[in-house]
Order: sequence, then structure tokens, then C-alpha cells
Amino acid sequence: MDGSHSAALQLQQLPPTSSSSAVSEASFSYKENLIGALLAIFGHLVVSIALNLQKYCHIRLAGSKDPRAYFKTKTWWLGLFLMLLGELGVFASYAFAPLSLIVPLSAVSVIASAIIGIIFIKEKWKLKDFLRRYILSFVGCGLAVVGTYLLVTFAPNSHEKMTGENVTRHLVSWPFLLYMLVEIILFCLLLYFYKEKNANNIVVILLLVALLGSMTVVTVKAVAGMLVLSIQGNLQLDYPIFYVMFVCMVATAVYQAAFLSQASQMYDSSLIASVGYILSTTIAITAGAIFYLDFIGEDVLHICMFALGCLIAFLGVFLITRNRKKAIPFEPYISMDAMPDSCLHNRQLLFKRYSNSRNLPHHNLESL
Repeated sequence: MDGSHSAALQLQQLPPTSSSSAVSEASFSYKENLIGALLAIFGHLVVSIALNLQKYCHIRLAGSKDPRAYFKTKTWWLGLFLMLLGELGVFASYAFAPLSLIVPLSAVSVIASAIIGIIFIKEKWKLKDFLRRYILSFVGCGLAVVGTYLLVTFAPNSHEKMTGENVTRHLVSWPFLLYMLVEIILFCLLLYFYKEKNANNIVVILLLVALLGSMTVVTVKAVAGMLVLSIQGNLQLDYPIFYVMFVCMVATAVYQAAFLSQASQMYDSSLIASVGYILSTTIAITAGAIFYLDFIGEDVLHICMFALGCLIAFLGVFLITRNRKKAIPFEPYISMDAMPDSCLHNRQLLFKRYSNSRNLPHHNLESL
């Protein structure tokens, strides 16, 4: 009788034990999510400060009589140190949190740049004019903060260890192989239109950047996760997949920077920032969801709220970058039409000599 009673007590104690382990696992997942999100926010914030410090250094040297090169100033080296520190924080964040959470947090750098730009404005505005001038930036920052909060709150909680076996298993899975086939075909088509048909539309260029960037973040997470496990004592550097991922990470990052450089030569930086953020984030989240199965086991409500957070962050970044001033093209201080007659006469003589030497017609000299 006592034996049956004790057995019944043991059976009654089993459910609370399993539920408590599930709660502890969920809290551990949330803790890792929080660590990864804080590292990403810190990294993007520091990178934004570093870029503005280096920009300030260039502007100050250009507006002064200081003959030193920019790399001989303490400000520029401080910016470089902060940039490396920030990039290290972003890199480490991929080892703790899902890729779908870390990628959209790059909106923090846009928010920080907007706030720094407003703080260090040298013009004096009246309060009414100031609010009217920067109302879009304020609204955009608010929306981006709300979107970031939703992203962190409703992000997926998948925390698979990035061992060599797991990375290899994901790499050869049929959903990712199918995704890679579609991405390669799309990339080749876009590259053909860009190179052969001179399709220099910003969407075409930034789609190339986004497709490369999706592979960059996938490989970054694998490399960062395997490095963290190795530091913790579970050596992963003897797996060939680590070096395959590392080479792919470096190669895609280099080509991504090359396409971004070409885009910056043709389009405004604010337009590149907004369109690039939207395209890169969308494609990177898709790649992470397919490769790392980020949203497996998530309920519909969490997925919808996460998507809503992405949309709000997209709108916030668009409003922030839309309010930035466009670069003013260089204009000479002296118009050629306002030059004295003697200078015009000299120009006509020089053009006449050039025309005679090249056997060119010079019947339009008076138009000069």
C-alpha cells in the first residue's frame, strides 16, 4: 500500500519537473537573445560614433591650415579604434542571438547618426523652424525605436549551437540548396543587366548588395558561433566547414563593399541607406529563416508582431534618411560669363590656336 502511494507521488511530481526545465530553457533563450541584442545595439552605436568622428576630422582639416594628413590626427585614430570595437561587438552578437534579430538592429546606426547630426548642427534655428525642419527625423527616430523594441520582444528564440556538424547539416539541406539556386540565378540575371545592359537603377545595384549581404550574415553567424564555442572549450576550428564559411564571409563582404562603392558614386547616400536597409534586411531575414530555421516552433502571433516591428523600423529609417540634406554640387565662385573682355579675348585666342592645331572649325568663337 505504501509502495503504491509513493509511486503515485512520484508520478505526480514528474510534470512540475518537466515544466520547470522548459521554463529555465526559455529564460536561458531570452537571456541569450538579450545579450546578442545588447551587443548588436552597442556595436552599431559605437560604429556610428566612429564614422562621425572620422567625418569631423576630415571636415576640420579641410577647413583649417593644418598641413597634417588625416591619419596623423588622434581624432581619426580614435574613430578607427571605436569602429573596430563596434564591428567586434556586432560580430559577437551573431553568436548569441538568431540572425533574424541581429540584422534589423542595424537601424540603430541610422538613428544614432540622425541624433548626432542634429546635436552637432552649427546653424542657429528658432524653435519653430527647428521643429519644422527636423520633424521627419523626430518621427522617424520614434518609429525606428518602436520597431526595434518589437523586434527584440518578439524575435525568435532558436538557439542551436553552431557546431561543425550542425552547420554542415544546414548547408546541405534541400531548402537551403533550393534557396541558393534561386539566389544564384537572380544574382546572375541582375549582374547581366547591370554590366551588359547598363541597368544602373539603384534597386538593381542594392539588390546585388543585398543578395551578397545575405550570404555574408549567414557565414558570419556560423564563424562567430564556432569561434565562441572554441573559446568556451569545445574546439570547432578543426572542421573544414569553418574555413569554407570564413572564405565565403570575406569574399562576399569584399564584393558587397565594391557594389556599395559604385552605388555611392551615382546616388545620394540617404537614398542608399534607406533602400539598402530595407532590401538587405528583408533578404537576410529570409536567408536566416531558411538556413538556421529561425522561425520553427514560433506561433503566428509572434511572427506577425516581428514582421510589424520590421515594417515600423523600415518606415522610421525611410523618414530619417529622407530628411537628410543632399550634397550640393561644386559651383565656381566666378562665373565664366562674368569675366572681363580681356579674359574672353585670351580664351578666344587659345581656342583658335587649339582649333588650328586640331583642324577643327572655329566659326563659333564669339559664343565663348
